[in-house]
Amino acid sequence: MNAPVSPADTLRAALAGLLDGLPPKQAAQAVERLIVNYRGRTPTDAPVLRDRSDVVAYAAYRMPATFEAVSAALAEFADAVPGWTPGSHVDIGGGTGAATWAVSATWDGQRPVTVLDWAEPALALGREIAAANPALKAAEWHRSRIGSALALESTDLVTVSYVLGELTEADRAAVVDTAASAAQAVVVVEPGTPEGYARVIEARDRLIGAGFQVAAPCPHSAACPIVPGEDWCHFSARVSRSSLHRQVKGGSLAYEDEKFSYVAAARFPVHPAASRVVRRPQIRKGQVLLDLCGPDESLHRDTVTKRHGPLYRAARDTDWGDPWPPPPEG
Repeated sequence: MNAPVSPADTLRAALAGLLDGLPPKQAAQAVERLIVNYRGRTPTDAPVLRDRSDVVAYAAYRMPATFEAVSAALAEFADAVPGWTPGSHVDIGGGTGAATWAVSATWDGQRPVTVLDWAEPALALGREIAAANPALKAAEWHRSRIGSALALESTDLVTVSYVLGELTEADRAAVVDTAASAAQAVVVVEPGTPEGYARVIEARDRLIGAGFQVAAPCPHSAACPIVPGEDWCHFSARVSRSSLHRQVKGGSLAYEDEKFSYVAAARFPVHPAASRVVRRPQIRKGQVLLDLCGPDESLHRDTVTKRHGPLYRAARDTDWGDPWPPPPEG
């Protein structure tokens, strides 16, 4: 009996099929140009993704990383809202729809899905790729300016991934406020850089101000204890590298790690982690050092040793971004 194919594998296969017929050198050159120009320097009325070859190259290069980062954020959010399933989803600035794939991988079943983006070639390709995912076959793809003019109907879940960096400060605020006014839950994901983290914190503050509770990654909805300019909160998701990734970036590793920052918040009761592991655990002889963000708005380090028994074994299996202590099994 064949094992079920994961959404990540289905997505990779669909993207690989799109690259057939596109000369590898052309795809690599398009990606290199778009990496330089696409994020953060382009007004929303002048899409950089100009045509199908641009979009195919960029989707093949970026969609798997966006999918894995958003999936990781959604998994932590889902753990904090057990029993809740979104009945509808709007993806703001969704482009080719990576976040919609992540939502369908997190919660089973079909739901009304709407993807909004300014770049028509990206929407067209997203619609084409979505045909491979039964949960997305009825998704709607609409051209829309992402900014102060954005209007949304009520929905359960809004995702805003890798979008805010493309907007002005005023448009960022407008988009988050519009999402908050329309949705029961909002998940914002940005690159795991100091600038991306700053945008996530801005969004977090606006969501809290709109009456949302933070579900993940934070253990609380109070002020972030990180001092701006000294550090930033971010996490890592492992991404299988395609041949296009290796061609553009060089190297021979079969994977790379996508760094991302995020906040997930809801209008309904949430059950955030008791604490969150905010750096890669340090495993030493007989002990594990865990850097944690705690419920008392503090950053602190816990040392878990062999004398802690089962907790020590759990600490050895704990990863960056995980809740701590681990939830009880069963």
